[in-house]
Amino acid sequence: MQSGWRIGYLCGIPLYIDTSWLIILALLTLANHANWENVHPEWSSAVTWCAGFLMALLLFASVLIHELGHSLVAQSQGIKVNSIRLFLFGGIASIERESKTAKEAFEVAIAGPAVSFIIFALLALAVQFLPESNPVTVVAVDLARINLVLALFNLIPGLPLDGGQIVKAAVWQITGNRFVGVHWAAKAGKLLGFTAMTLGISALLLAGRNGIAGLWIALLGWFSVGNATLYERQTDLQETLLKLTAGDTINCDFRVVDANLTLREFTDKYLLFEPQNLNQIFYAASEGRYRGMVNMEQIHFRERSLWETHTLLSIVSPLTEIISVNEKTPLVEVINQLETHQLKQITVLSPAGAVAGVIDRGDIVRTVGKKLNLAISDAEIKQIKQEGRYPQSLQLTAMAKAAAEVLETQ
Repeated sequence: MQSGWRIGYLCGIPLYIDTSWLIILALLTLANHANWENVHPEWSSAVTWCAGFLMALLLFASVLIHELGHSLVAQSQGIKVNSIRLFLFGGIASIERESKTAKEAFEVAIAGPAVSFIIFALLALAVQFLPESNPVTVVAVDLARINLVLALFNLIPGLPLDGGQIVKAAVWQITGNRFVGVHWAAKAGKLLGFTAMTLGISALLLAGRNGIAGLWIALLGWFSVGNATLYERQTDLQETLLKLTAGDTINCDFRVVDANLTLREFTDKYLLFEPQNLNQIFYAASEGRYRGMVNMEQIHFRERSLWETHTLLSIVSPLTEIISVNEKTPLVEVINQLETHQLKQITVLSPAGAVAGVIDRGDIVRTVGKKLNLAISDAEIKQIKQEGRYPQSLQLTAMAKAAAEVLETQ
């Protein structure tokens, strides 16, 4: 779910503002007012407050246009942009998927800084025709500088900054591997983030009360480290999903019963004294062949008078008619099948067409958890199986969708 308040649309893209944006807006207004009150004592208090507030709004307008640059290029590539959100550290465009090629990824990444450079150039040109010391001129000059800084800052080569995205695209182009590009850019982002945190905290300790700039640098570093780490974890997850198949994930928690059993014989033998089997998966077989999956719901719809004569064959769903995968099916496709058809579990068939096993969401989480060395208890796996939902922290549905798009481009 998108956080913050939706305040409208920009080029068809929902625009949100976070609560933290209101805080930084107020702080920037106060800082601008205090600065101009000292630098331009001839200005009235009303002018410095209004100019300070206008400057804060224009700063975020510049950030918004910067993100819009990314968004419009992404849309030109057929990528849906879910939203643009303004928050404490600026803005971020939520793009539904990555570009399909390194060249397209570079185009999306460079679009934001390019827009900021253009705004800087236009403002720098405009101030040549404005009178000096005029509040409008002062605001225009500062806004030009801010856009130059915004462009240059975002070109720092580390995720989550645009420069990191450019590094990712460059390494991707050279190696032919998107994931290698992300790992390089994420490592650079973490290194730069830790450096910023160290410098910021040092400045804060040395400057005391005047170290607010150091605190801001440290916060930016912390934000960079967190986001670069998130990029790397998501990439590790996508790589893991692409390496796994259905055969790596199946469980054998199903039972094979005689297809010639009557409904009465089946319920008496397997359900009456073992109520836990109501959630069990049954496949019916006869003459050495699987006849299909027993449709448990159909038992309740059959009249009891027919239970003595109707066999399981009358309520099975043939394997050719149920949604299934084979053992070599990529795990990302299994996840997408489960979500697309809202299945609790899916049948896995062997090359010979026999039932090799079943897969549910708990099996997927257990397998992925082991590969990534995640601490997931048996109790958590059991709960996932019962609820049929992935842990929100893993974002498996979204990651599988993204990984499937990678498969399409390979």
